[in-house]
This record gives sequence, C-alpha cells and structure tokens, in this order.
Amino acid sequence: MNEIMAVYSRYAQFTGRADRREFWTFTIFYLIACGVLSILDNMIFGTSSISGGAGWSGTGGFQPLTSIFSLISLVPCIAVSVRRMHDIGKSGWWVLINLIPLIGWIWFLILAAGPGDPEANAYGEPV
Repeated sequence: MNEIMAVYSRYAQFTGRADRREFWTFTIFYLIACGVLSILDNMIFGTSSISGGAGWSGTGGFQPLTSIFSLISLVPCIAVSVRRMHDIGKSGWWVLINLIPLIGWIWFLILAAGPGDPEANAYGEPV
C-alpha cells in the first residue's frame, strides 16, 4: 500500500527513480482497480452502447467510474513509468515506445521488468 500511496503523493514528479517494486505494485493495483470499477460500471450502468446499440454487440457501455479513475491516474502512471526508466538508466522519453503498436508495449514491459542500476546514475541514487 505504501508504494501505491507513494506514486499518488509524487503525482507529477518526473525526476528521480522508481524501483521495480514501486512500479509493479502500482501497475497491478491500477489493473485490478480498473477491472473492479469496470464490473461495477457494468452492474450499475449496463453494457448497452451509448450510441444506441451501434457497433460491437455488448461492448462500449457507459463507464464513468472507470473513466474517472483512469483520468485521475493518468499523470501518476506516466510519472512512475518515467521514473522506472530512470532507474534502469534510460531517458524518460523511452515511455513513448508504448505508442508503437504491440511491439512497443512488449519492449517497454521487458525494460520495466529488468533490474535497476545498483549504483547512482544520471537520475539519482537508487531507491
């Protein structure tokens, strides 16, 4: 829980480093929270499409809880990802590799799963 609160308390801090534990704890929390909120949204608001049923059947429902949580968590997600890249000695701009379909986020996950620099690097002391 401390890692999750640390990410939100360092809401827009793009400097420094985030170790694997902080990054992955927050990432798992975010995914579980989105899943639970999505289920709640579907129970409360249903799964019908806002556009009156056009599009894929059973998807595209009104999901305000998930949307609000995702918007609140957007900047902290980016910030912890940038700090994770700093921990492995890479520029925070490496987060943009996620914009490359499929290969980008796979490569980012491989980078994020790797060990951080055990000693001080250009981005600060290890956490």
